[in-house]
Amino acid sequence: MSVYDRTHPAKRQSAALTDGVDRAPARAMLKGAGFTDDDLAKPLIGVATTWIETMPCNLNHRLLARYVKQGIRLAGGTPLEFNTISVSDGVSMGTAGMRASLVSREVIADSIELVARGHLFDGLVCIVGCDKTIPAAVMALARLDLPGLVLYGGSIAPGRYRGKDVTIQDVFEVVGAHAAGTATDGEVHALESAACPGAGACGGMYTANTMATLLDFLGVSAPGLNEIPAAHPGKPQAAVKAGELATKLVLEDTRPSSILTREAFENAIAAIAATGGSTNGVLHLLAIAAEAGVELTLDDFDTISARTPIVADIKPGGRYVATDLFRAGGVGLVARELVEAGIAHADVRGVDGRTLAEVAAAVRERPGQDVVLSWDDPLKPTGGLAILRGNLAPEGCVVKLAGHERLHHRGPARVFDSEEACFAAVKARAIVPGDVVVIRYEGPAGGPGMREMLHVTAALVGEGLGDEVALVTDGRFSGATHGLMVGHIAPEAFRGGPIALLRDGDTVVLDVEARRLDVEMDEAELERRRAKWRQPEPRHTSGVFAKYAATVGSASEGART
Repeated sequence: MSVYDRTHPAKRQSAALTDGVDRAPARAMLKGAGFTDDDLAKPLIGVATTWIETMPCNLNHRLLARYVKQGIRLAGGTPLEFNTISVSDGVSMGTAGMRASLVSREVIADSIELVARGHLFDGLVCIVGCDKTIPAAVMALARLDLPGLVLYGGSIAPGRYRGKDVTIQDVFEVVGAHAAGTATDGEVHALESAACPGAGACGGMYTANTMATLLDFLGVSAPGLNEIPAAHPGKPQAAVKAGELATKLVLEDTRPSSILTREAFENAIAAIAATGGSTNGVLHLLAIAAEAGVELTLDDFDTISARTPIVADIKPGGRYVATDLFRAGGVGLVARELVEAGIAHADVRGVDGRTLAEVAAAVRERPGQDVVLSWDDPLKPTGGLAILRGNLAPEGCVVKLAGHERLHHRGPARVFDSEEACFAAVKARAIVPGDVVVIRYEGPAGGPGMREMLHVTAALVGEGLGDEVALVTDGRFSGATHGLMVGHIAPEAFRGGPIALLRDGDTVVLDVEARRLDVEMDEAELERRRAKWRQPEPRHTSGVFAKYAATVGSASEGART
């Protein structure tokens, strides 16, 4: 038999790239990159990393890629590594650079898709870290419907400061304490120098760990691999296992479309609710579901969260960090409680072939752990988020309920047309108890990019106002945000949403139990203001931000382009 006649049955895509006499030029190029005839005769599996040197979150990806590729080779595939971008939420927070964060989700998904289609990969492993890389990778997998999985690079270890575990959340909050005169320059510097001790994504149940957790419940990650911290000695072996499993999926032709079912998405929503996770999970799951062709709405989050207890005592609302959850027994503890409570779909299978019930049954709990509590004696009887509507948010908005007990607030609006203007007022101590802080023109199109408001929310907490004010915005919140904060207001101000019509002193009412966000104003006055409103000039008229603003959809539908 000629060397040109060999075709591996699992080379469902790549055979068109590598097999036969006509493909000699392509093979010549690939041989120049170091691949052999034997390599090219096997299924080609892309290994996408989001390595970047601008943050600790993705810093270990090149190392992990080496081990993923080892696993692929051991299982009979040929790995081809490639890189895409990432934008650090934590580093860019509070600056114009934060506008690039959500935009990057679309760019990452598009770039993974382009490389996979351009090089006819048979399968895919995506190594992810900082916030937008995780949903972007799943969006790309869903679009491509290629066998594959996602591997999270792992959580950062907590820092130590004055005998306590600290995270980046503490650094943001000490900025507010400094403005209030309760922290010195030296204390700020000492904390910032201790909070992030090495590689890994932010350490609480912030957006990265929220998304990494729900990947297990969605089924696109193998349970037990993501939760291993970035610096843990077991992480390289987890990467080998991910590579082996991805190759197995290719050989068996197990595709994301068989994993990403409606039931899997409902399990993922329950995981967000049960862990007090980031409101960004709402935005990203809506976007992933749309790519997967699964019908999902804002109301699904409210319904599932209302029946799901918070069982994980993790920052920002709780006491512990993600590495504590790992040591306690891992994400499987949360799965166990949701299965025992009858909340999760126990028979849903993930990429490793196990059902959620099997994952729950296999968990090894550390004796005496209190990071995850029993479902019938939870931290709170209902989940960590709710969906509100009203005359300020006709298409809906998201409120985070974990980490505080407040369900109602009525007060005068303090209106700001940018995050910077609001932060200046907070720093000047111009916000007073009872205020409803309104930050608008920060939505998907208006920002553009729907910035997170951790710079502001953490400063409010640091000043001691976290339990005294409410904040509403058409932007987003970091997973590290806690307090009575409402985000994702839709329609956004830039597209004429009612939040654009607010003025200083208007009375805003937030009623979580009634699921309402309203301004106390008759419709006639709103209409008079609407008739006078004019859309502001866009902040960007060219480049990627202008392109994004022109094509992005509503936050209520995942802010997809």
